[in-house]
Amino acid sequence: MSVLQTLQERSKNTCELCASTEGLTQYILPPSLNENVDNSILVCKTCLDQIEGHVEMDVNHWRCLNDSMWNEHVAVQILSWRMLQRLRHEGWPKDLLDMMYLDDDALVLARATGEHEDEANKIIHRDSNGVVLEAGDSVVLIKDLKVKGSSMVAKQGTAVRNIRLDHENAEYIEGKVDGQNIVIITKFVKKT
Repeated sequence: MSVLQTLQERSKNTCELCASTEGLTQYILPPSLNENVDNSILVCKTCLDQIEGHVEMDVNHWRCLNDSMWNEHVAVQILSWRMLQRLRHEGWPKDLLDMMYLDDDALVLARATGEHEDEANKIIHRDSNGVVLEAGDSVVLIKDLKVKGSSMVAKQGTAVRNIRLDHENAEYIEGKVDGQNIVIITKFVKKT
């Protein structure tokens, strides 16, 4: 059974955040690169667009987190925590965060994207042109790069999709080149 089919079965074909049945799709929690049931959830288009920042956050839509934060699946709990962190300045999400419990391992994963950090304290990744990079973006290498520890050379013009950000160093991103995960210095990439 595929990951998507497993998610559909476990959620009874509803969004695991808001319980909508329209426009459902699989969402892999960043910074995960591997697709599996433990790091994926089923979300509707409305939730997905707001999670990925394609549309402005509708605060009232996210009142559904009051229920989803208690979901038995850790991936749903983690994404609920991240969304509550984004909305914490609204008041009611802070109350929910105070009630919510994540075990230590889940909390480490939840914090991996930096949602809990204030904007002033967040590390900002920028490409060679100064454009802000975000997890999941696609970039292109602007010069040939020798990959340390291997004989591989990542060629100029190579597209790297679905990048991950290093949340401790603004100069490092991670992505797959020729099927191999590598660390890339941001000054050698251009956002596409």
